[in-house]
Amino acid sequence: MTPRFSIYLDALRFMAAMIVVLSHFAYPRFTDGTYIWIRDLNLGSDAVIIFFVLSGFLIAYTADKKDTTWQGYVFSRATRLYPVVVPAILLTITLDYFGSRIAPSVYDGWWFNDISPLTQIFYALTFSNEWLGQGVRLGTNGPYWSLSYEAAYYILFGVFTFISGHKKWLALLPLGIAFGPAVLLLLPSWLAGVYLYKNVLLKTYSKAISWTLALLPVAVYAACLTINLPHSLLVITHAIFETEKINETFRFSNEFVWNTLLSLLVAAHLTGVSNLCQNNSKDGQKTTFARLITLLAGASFTLYVVHYPALQFFDSVLPETLPKHLHDFALLSATIILCFAFAEVSERRLKWLRKKIKRQPIRTCIRTS
Repeated sequence: MTPRFSIYLDALRFMAAMIVVLSHFAYPRFTDGTYIWIRDLNLGSDAVIIFFVLSGFLIAYTADKKDTTWQGYVFSRATRLYPVVVPAILLTITLDYFGSRIAPSVYDGWWFNDISPLTQIFYALTFSNEWLGQGVRLGTNGPYWSLSYEAAYYILFGVFTFISGHKKWLALLPLGIAFGPAVLLLLPSWLAGVYLYKNVLLKTYSKAISWTLALLPVAVYAACLTINLPHSLLVITHAIFETEKINETFRFSNEFVWNTLLSLLVAAHLTGVSNLCQNNSKDGQKTTFARLITLLAGASFTLYVVHYPALQFFDSVLPETLPKHLHDFALLSATIILCFAFAEVSERRLKWLRKKIKRQPIRTCIRTS
């Protein structure tokens, strides 16, 4: 993976996180429907699929190049998730507590699940809130559903990669049952990223084919939105399955047909971009723009998992007398600022934390010897 392609992936990751933020910001209860077109296009849901493809690609890459043992794999996955999700769920509980008491009416809706903090912490730390078809919302932190999916995919991939023989299949079957159909329906989107790394990126294409692969999926995606193909596919899915079953069992996976198609478009696009990023003499030189992209992407996980409770909280404390445009600007700005500030004490401390944890066993041995 070339430095230029890595920067492009960082830019795509940050863009996807911002689209999710804006899709929630566009809810009428926050901004009176001014930006409802973002929700009508369902861009936030599509951005999550981009995350899944990127995740599958990066996990396959790290398992091949860095985390070549199961111990290293588990360590990397755990230290990627917990340094962000532990403070994030504590922040969610805190913001929900004060916000729901400052302005109870703002929290009176489907978007707030008033369950006990201990229950939220349990589901957050086990990532089991979407397993077995439970569908437990953690306070106002709706986006946490995708982390439940991600953790399941990490486990399935780890078992498939590091366990051999019949034991692998004996483990995968009960795990698949435990995770449930909703989680498994979006697994192909995640595996598109794995396939991207393991097969497609090993091939070299001409510039003409590379440009076609890079640009054509974007055009196809725009055309699909123009003709409202995602909705048409959802209608067909509803016709095959009972509507109630779609909503209750499939939950966030109810658009799995469109999501699978979208993941293939993303994989094709990244194949073309990867080839276009090859053989560049400036690969080793990080420009100011590249450093900015790296800086922004370094907070994308926090941005994703913190923004919703932040939006809800700031909406409860901002004065109702503010002019609409000023209210919208303040709401979005305060949310993003809080997320980036929170990233400084969580996501951006990842390398430091990993080094500290790795040194700890050595120090323990020295003290006890």
